[in-house]
Amino acid sequence: MELPVVVGVDGSEGSVQAVDWAAAEAKRSGLSLRLVHASLWERYEGVRPRFGADRPSEQVFAENIVAGAEKRVHKIAPEVKVSSDVLPEDPVGALLRESDEAALLVVGPRGHGPVAGMLLGSVGLAVAARARCPVVVARGEEPNRQGALRRVVVGVGDSTGSTTAAHFAFREARSRGCELVAVRAWRCPAYENMPYPLIDGEQARAYKREAEESLDRVLDVVEDDYPEVVVQRKPVHGTAHQALLEEGASADLLVVGAKRRHGAVGLQLGRVNHAVLHHASCPVAVVPGRS
Repeated sequence: MELPVVVGVDGSEGSVQAVDWAAAEAKRSGLSLRLVHASLWERYEGVRPRFGADRPSEQVFAENIVAGAEKRVHKIAPEVKVSSDVLPEDPVGALLRESDEAALLVVGPRGHGPVAGMLLGSVGLAVAARARCPVVVARGEEPNRQGALRRVVVGVGDSTGSTTAAHFAFREARSRGCELVAVRAWRCPAYENMPYPLIDGEQARAYKREAEESLDRVLDVVEDDYPEVVVQRKPVHGTAHQALLEEGASADLLVVGAKRRHGAVGLQLGRVNHAVLHHASCPVAVVPGRS
């Protein structure tokens, strides 16, 4: 049986973005959609709703959130099979458990708070760092979230996790019928710069060539499985996080890989992944490397 797309809902604007993105993704992929609301979410984010004394506020809050999310899904993608659940537990624990039986887990960029939509919230960050399946943070500008730009970007790093991320990115590009841009950043360490232009030029070419070879090593393993996807290899001079943020500004999805920690639970998100999760202008997918 195929696993569903799972989306965490909490009634915030970010949650609405996540539901919209997940519904469109389920429609593209032909998967079912599961809506999950953890009933302690409003406490976790420091918000408590006010309802009449005749009904428990948490029960009303949960019912309204789930009903509203289901209504949005039926409007966006009426053909998608939808199920929902209200879980009486902490949202991080609930979503992490859901990730064991999910094809993809989708969360909003932030829950209730004064800077919603800017930095990634505590729930989203914890889930992205520890989920067993790929996690998408449905952040960014509306054209990016709606898939209007026809580009998927994948960051290619040094680890074997890049191949897993590349497979995910190729599948996304294929389902969307758009091009895939594979980015590998490179730069000359400042301490190696020499005052001779010829040597400087040779050094830069060597680093760029190394970046091109890194792209080839990852993409050559994956590309033959997706012959219909047009791929652009893009070695970029500069830091990895800046290169990905710039490319993500004109993308529908930015895909990054993450290595599993040896002997510990969770992933090594690292500085680059933290930067794109907090600041990207488009949805970000974190894809765990295989154990």
